[in-house]
Amino acid sequence: MATNRWMQRESEREKSAGTKGSFRRIAERKGHSTHEEAELDKGKSGKVGKKARMALAFEGARHKK
Repeated sequence: MATNRWMQRESEREKSAGTKGSFRRIAERKGHSTHEEAELDKGKSGKVGKKARMALAFEGARHKK
């Protein structure tokens, strides 16, 4: 069974492109939390919508302590 490691690849791509944390900065500029802004923007097309959906995916996969 092949493992699906798309999140690791995407995280590395964000680091190399220098865009890691860019959605958080968008949310802070508007005065929202990252989750609030992602919920508002997840239906948008383009880069902002993609970043919002990615933020929600990474949030859901986060290991909770």
